Amino acid sequence: MANQTITINRKKYAVGLVWQPIGAGFNARNYARTLSHNINRHLNLYTEYRAMIGLGARRDGLHVGMISAAAEVMDAFSEYTSFIAVFQIANGFYLVAARNGIILQDTMYADENTARKEYVKLSEIPDWGALFAPDSWGMPRAIERNLSDLMGGHSRAYLRPISHFRAGIFSLILFGGFVLLLTGIFRDSIVQSLAPQPKVHELDPELVAEYKRQIEEKNKELDAQFEIQKQTPPEPLVMPFENLPAPDERAELCYKAMAFLMQPVVGWNQVYVSCEEDRVVTEFKRTFGTLVEFYNIASELMPGGFVEELNEDTLRVSATLPKLESYSSQDERDPDTVVRDITSEFQGIDTVLNTQIVVDTITNGVDVANVNVVEVGVETKLVPAQFMKAFEGFGGVYLMRASWDASSRTWNYEVIIYAK
Repeated sequence: MANQTITINRKKYAVGLVWQPIGAGFNARNYARTLSHNINRHLNLYTEYRAMIGLGARRDGLHVGMISAAAEVMDAFSEYTSFIAVFQIANGFYLVAARNGIILQDTMYADENTARKEYVKLSEIPDWGALFAPDSWGMPRAIERNLSDLMGGHSRAYLRPISHFRAGIFSLILFGGFVLLLTGIFRDSIVQSLAPQPKVHELDPELVAEYKRQIEEKNKELDAQFEIQKQTPPEPLVMPFENLPAPDERAELCYKAMAFLMQPVVGWNQVYVSCEEDRVVTEFKRTFGTLVEFYNIASELMPGGFVEELNEDTLRVSATLPKLESYSSQDERDPDTVVRDITSEFQGIDTVLNTQIVVDTITNGVDVANVNVVEVGVETKLVPAQFMKAFEGFGGVYLMRASWDASSRTWNYEVIIYAK
């Protein structure tokens, strides 16, 4: 297949990704793995951007850490939820189309006629917020933009491996390369050690005695170090379910922290607010406000919040969560029984949920243990305290993430349950 990369401002970007919206409550990596199996198993890289994932393949010239060009364009055109944009670049024409905030097209064309036909076909759909195309095409309402002016290389939509196995193989290859490098560096020493050595009776007796003495001293040092190591046992395994906050306290903390950041700022619309493991995050989009006005208001309403400027029209505000007292808690049921019982709980309140059973491996370098984890994802109108009541009959419960979507006015929750 063709190489699916473009170079802008001496930086390579990924293009031609397969974009799909993420289902509510799904883990991005697991969702990417499922789509890869259903679409094309060669799609072994993914990126998460807003409420979407993009899939790509290493064999198409992509690699881990590469930024999505479509995500950069979306950030640059953040004031438009629907647009078509074609950019003429060194090796062809790059087309990006988004509809209602979802990426529809992320395609590189080597042929100008093919790119123009695709642009015309898409432009026949009504209600585009903006149209961008080369001036030489003479397209109605379209204006020309230079792609290099839009690409800042700061997007967080970078490619990651879908499978941890491939990352492990890559690490093994790096280790092999490191061994070869060391072999090259110490080649002379290795050759010298393998060369024929003079026999003992041919050596000076005094030198032999001194050599033996040095060896004995070195052996004593090594023995002493080994004894110290033997006396220092490895740290005991710390299971993740041994340090969990009370579910109701975690839900209350998230709700209060999210309310702290859900402040009305004139001229700025809030997109979402999310409670993560150790911080709470929100994002604002500019309508008619200014950065100075935002900082003035935010310093009064959200003291202590850290403001990050994603671009001139998008701001992200975060605050660190205080630590809660932790307890040891694990559900006594097996994972399948937990899934059945939690599904039944939500059927009682007529709420659909997504569940998945995974196995986490815990090690201290010597001992290894496997932990059964049930992942639960739910989209609902219930606030955190109400939502977590459904888990009162379960042990080992941890609210990993709670987020509020301002446009749909719904809550999304990610909960894990540590089972036997």
